[in-house]
Amino acid sequence: MHPSQYAASTPDTAAVIMADSGETLTYRQLDDRSNQLAQLFRAQGLVRGDVIAILLENHPRYFEACWAAQRSGLYFVGISSKLNADEAAYIIEDSEAKLLITSAAMTDIAAPLAERLSHVHLYMLDGAIDPYQNYEASLEEFLARPITDESAGSDMLYSSGTTGRPKGIKPALPEAGIDAVTPLHQVMTQVLKLKPGCVYLSPAPLYHSSPLRWCMGIHRLGGTVVVMEKFRDEQVLQLIERYKVQSAQFVPTHFQRLLKLESATKQNYELNSLEAVVHAGAPCAATTKRQMIDWWGPIIHEFYAGTEGNGLCYINSEQWLSHPGSVGRPVVGKLHICNDEGEPVAPGEEGLIYFEDGPQFHYHNDAQKTAEAHNQHGWSTLGDVGRVDEEGYLYLTDRKSFMIISGGVNVYPQEIEDLFIAHPKVADVAVIGAPDEDMGERVVAVIQLEAGHTAGERLSEELVNYGRQHLSHIKAPRQVDFVSELPRHDTGKLYKRLIRDQYWQGRNSKLI
Repeated sequence: MHPSQYAASTPDTAAVIMADSGETLTYRQLDDRSNQLAQLFRAQGLVRGDVIAILLENHPRYFEACWAAQRSGLYFVGISSKLNADEAAYIIEDSEAKLLITSAAMTDIAAPLAERLSHVHLYMLDGAIDPYQNYEASLEEFLARPITDESAGSDMLYSSGTTGRPKGIKPALPEAGIDAVTPLHQVMTQVLKLKPGCVYLSPAPLYHSSPLRWCMGIHRLGGTVVVMEKFRDEQVLQLIERYKVQSAQFVPTHFQRLLKLESATKQNYELNSLEAVVHAGAPCAATTKRQMIDWWGPIIHEFYAGTEGNGLCYINSEQWLSHPGSVGRPVVGKLHICNDEGEPVAPGEEGLIYFEDGPQFHYHNDAQKTAEAHNQHGWSTLGDVGRVDEEGYLYLTDRKSFMIISGGVNVYPQEIEDLFIAHPKVADVAVIGAPDEDMGERVVAVIQLEAGHTAGERLSEELVNYGRQHLSHIKAPRQVDFVSELPRHDTGKLYKRLIRDQYWQGRNSKLI
């Protein structure tokens, strides 16, 4: 289904509700505005295969831009609202976007951007500054009717850049109609059993792939998306109770913050409407996941996938409890674990994770990276390392680029991070390899403490000993450093490269 069909059958149903303001967008409004915007695209000369960019906070009009592009055969690029002007300009220029939609809230970024984008049509919501055109007034010039040459467009999203500069992931444009069934729609309906008209909570930034795609997937079900402008732990519980939320998607850092709420606060809200809660985006520590299942019941579902969309693994609560630590079995694409030569290894052996027969993709303007993401069989990888057991369940080890080689032994940080995040004094942790004259690299735990605990030599020794008690000698961190806050993307992904660089630049082993 397509939201335009719900605009005809259930026009007054809420497609979007903003959590803080309560502002509501109906399916009729979503359809009318996306039609007007599609008309504007054509008036500005945009044709099938062209690109638009969206630089917005979690805004009630975010989805009309996406659906307008989707029904116009265009690519739409969501840009993080946390980037600076240079970073945003790189994505706009690299994607070859011909039109930018932003808002007054983004003025600090949008103003310097305009100086570099003289070739781009510029529109601003909520009041425009020069040289941006007023978005709302511009839209009113067009009739709310479909363009005559509707065709299916697609997102073209950029990786979060945790291991380097963001890469544009450009799929082939769909050849089917705008209402054609997508692989995600099939997962949502056939695997998660989400029902038409369901209420879905989205606590994450809409520019990221999972929130954007899942929210648009809910619109294909005629459901209501409750969008949080910003994640607030107790507000999550309030919204679930108020709107009788049936489904939601989180990242592990959201779970960790929810679990840290006072017991009385947790018990104060009615959460029985929840039927399917999904988490993805970053590895989840086993202790965190088990506690969430204990609290919310066996309704926790996990997906392993990437923005590239080349494959997807899935696991439900019952499967996870019998295969703790697994991210599931493939439901999109065929799974392979391969050695450095690109050949499959035996069950239980670690290697790079590849998908066969999944959706195809390429990195925009980077044929070399595209080639590096594929092996001689044509299978594609995200660069993650893992193993598969005899039953076909996948277990993630880490990203290959984060692997530490200490004394000639490969050490993967994820196992160590999962241990330390369970320590009561640790709020967040990143494990990296720092330069070491004897071992090549030594294992270092960079830790953000829970409130109320003070960094110091005594606590550092305590945590080093904690690692030695639970890990083999080669894996146990030899050094613990403290920071006030670790650099994480809003989706929960850790910018480990930024941390690691501080140890390796000038071969300085202490965190600045």
